Amino acid sequence: MGRAIVKPGLDLGIVTNNGDAMLEFYRDVVGLEFEATMKLEAVGISRMDRLRCNDSVLKLVTTMGEVPAGVGGGLEGSTGMRYFTITVDDIAAAVADCEAAGRPIVWPLLEVRPGVTIAMVEDPDGNWVEFIQVA
Repeated sequence: MGRAIVKPGLDLGIVTNNGDAMLEFYRDVVGLEFEATMKLEAVGISRMDRLRCNDSVLKLVTTMGEVPAGVGGGLEGSTGMRYFTITVDDIAAAVADCEAAGRPIVWPLLEVRPGVTIAMVEDPDGNWVEFIQVA
């Protein structure tokens, strides 16, 4: 490969028709740090909310018009990006916060190998978010 990756994180964009609820979930429930809201009408984006997850950025993109909903069904709904993972220091609290916010818990706490616990929740648009804690 002839090029170097220069940022130690990954930026992920989620297109939504539900910007307010998505921002509230990722900022207030998950706890990502709000960075900015940008207007990019020249490229069809009425609002992009940027949230930091350490060196990574989650971009919540609301387009100028309604877009069809994505395919649901989690891992077996279709191929392609189906979930992303956030490593936390207290997975039980992360899941409890999501449950208190009324978000479906897809997989409750599950120790997948000694010292590694995962759980999967659903955001307001039906995207899956995995939490992982490594002891």
